[in-house]
Amino acid sequence: MHVGVVMNPIAGMGGRVGLKGTDGKVEEARERGAEPRAPDRAGRAMERLAAVAPETTVSTVADPMGESVVREAGFSPARVVDPFDGDRSVTSGPTDGSLDDAPETTAEHTRRAVAAFLEAGVDLVLFVGGDGTAADVTTALEGTDTPMLGVPAGVKVYSSVFAVSPEDAAEVTATFSRTERREVMDIDEDAYREGEVHPELRGVAHVPVAEDLQSSKQTASGTVESLAEGVADDIRAREGEGVTYVLGPGSTVGAIKAELGFEPSPIGVDVWRDGEVVVRDATESEILDALGEENVIVVSPIGGQGFVFGRGNPQLSPAVIRECDVTVVASRAKLDDVRVLRVDTDDPDLDDELSGWVRVRVGKFETRMMKIV
Repeated sequence: MHVGVVMNPIAGMGGRVGLKGTDGKVEEARERGAEPRAPDRAGRAMERLAAVAPETTVSTVADPMGESVVREAGFSPARVVDPFDGDRSVTSGPTDGSLDDAPETTAEHTRRAVAAFLEAGVDLVLFVGGDGTAADVTTALEGTDTPMLGVPAGVKVYSSVFAVSPEDAAEVTATFSRTERREVMDIDEDAYREGEVHPELRGVAHVPVAEDLQSSKQTASGTVESLAEGVADDIRAREGEGVTYVLGPGSTVGAIKAELGFEPSPIGVDVWRDGEVVVRDATESEILDALGEENVIVVSPIGGQGFVFGRGNPQLSPAVIRECDVTVVASRAKLDDVRVLRVDTDDPDLDDELSGWVRVRVGKFETRMMKIV
């Protein structure tokens, strides 16, 4: 198996600082103190691949697009692609992975890298990024049968070409025997920041067939009015006790916010305590600053995928989650579309702690048991 590994080094940087994406917002993300997410995600995938399939031949891209991560996992690249064409010099070896002095990579760099992989005859393109990166890889693979597989690292991950986790991406890479055609979706991040979600089909790609792949995000049908009323009543009953509620994004929790009497931030996380909004559209650091002695996250899984954490809510970081109790809410229709719930927090130990059976609020008083895997 010859795998071409390409990483979008800035994927997901905008999530925890409240930008809901990094397209055109790299400098702002850095100014807000954003830390790179993709290198760690890529490292987890490559370390797992080295463990389960050390004989894999790996080609990759000059830093900051994958070389260091591949080498640090123990692979000696068969080829290191330079997609920069004079934009910068290729490193002679691995770097410390810092993005402080690294050039800003573009979609064209990704497409050039994938074209070079095709020339090298790779059997699979393993990319690290979000939907935008998936669309770039799909464009470069157009007209070929070479499959692609995503290590999820972006804020918005709508496409069905991603593994559930970095480790799952490695397992699928090492074991798949056939492929199928799957959709690649992307959305306009500026519209997304304003609360408008309009997924657009960007292409169809060959993807390994495996259970550990996520589905495309679908909007679940059904009403959430009674659910929102019940949760809001419970929150109001504790006013004056100093309980801090971290209310996640999405239409289901948005209905709870509306029931509490305030306009929810578009696709954002709002913090509520004792009848008032403490922080609106909060970043990770703002949430941490607002937390008190007793804290509750209210979150709804992504319809069609079942992710409670790790898709669309990176502000709810491991540091935030560890300070809070978690209440999961969902309409019956949404749960009917998923077999299990999932988490992908960037912290494997926390993922393990969150796994198991959880009681999901589905109505004003009703609950349903669902398993987080």
